[in-house]
Amino acid sequence: MNFTAYQLLFQEIISDPNPPAPYNNPDYLNYTRLNWSRQQRWLKTGVLNDELKATIANITKMQYWTVITEPWCGDAAHTLPLLHRLSEINPLIEVDYKLRDTGPFLIDKYLTNGTKSIPKLIITDNENNELAVWGPRPVECQLLYMRLLEEHVEMEQKKIALQQWYNQDKGKSFQIELLSILLAI
Repeated sequence: MNFTAYQLLFQEIISDPNPPAPYNNPDYLNYTRLNWSRQQRWLKTGVLNDELKATIANITKMQYWTVITEPWCGDAAHTLPLLHRLSEINPLIEVDYKLRDTGPFLIDKYLTNGTKSIPKLIITDNENNELAVWGPRPVECQLLYMRLLEEHVEMEQKKIALQQWYNQDKGKSFQIELLSILLAI
């Protein structure tokens, strides 16, 4: 699906009086509503890296960006808006959003330390050759997450710590990592 279809799915979930599983769980639904707000904020206020914009504008061969995600994913709410805006710079980039929890289960090929962590960005060329894989979160944020896991921090505290990291970083780390990836392709 494209970004518009992903946004429509998001809206259907949060406006449905009887949302499907897992959104029928109030915790999932509330977190999804928060993610919608976060995503809309980054779409409006996210500052794009000038060097990354120039690099994307200079792409001369078709690239296919597959994004594995879910509306409940907090990390995706901070990354996908920037990714979407960046992909709009060059018509040679085609983005396809795939849901992690709906078949075919592409995520099984892109596990992170044995887990189905998302979002994941897979960049391929015209012949479906894999050029790069990124995700589920910027390196520094992933290190924070791993430290919180090792310290057995409760889930609610983990969410707060990650949210604070994303708010302070403002998408800069993700964009620097994507720039590095694109320059290496």
